[in-house]
Amino acid sequence: MGHGSYYEEETSGGVALLPELKEKPYILPPFHVVLIDDDDHTYAYVIKMLRELFGFTYEQAYELSTEVDNEGRAVVDTTSKERAEFKRDQIHAFGRDDLLDRSAGSMTSVIEPAYDP
Repeated sequence: MGHGSYYEEETSGGVALLPELKEKPYILPPFHVVLIDDDDHTYAYVIKMLRELFGFTYEQAYELSTEVDNEGRAVVDTTSKERAEFKRDQIHAFGRDDLLDRSAGSMTSVIEPAYDP
């Protein structure tokens, strides 16, 4: 029988009040939102997208744009799986780069576990 944050346990000498045993909640692992490089988007586009979708400063967005350009990819967010999926979808919906005629659509983004299970 529960009594606040205690429960009763029958003992040979009567009833003892013990703290409730609480299971630790399972915490879902975080996911990375990874932006993938291509040649169909300018730095200006990437910086604008990162500032609008993630709230980065100009300097942060520029650093990430440089990382994407140099490394082929950059982690732009680490969050819950649901939010990672949402942010990936926002990147995919951002649209083409109007500064490049060859730009046919949005940049590519993937989500991946932030660490191996």
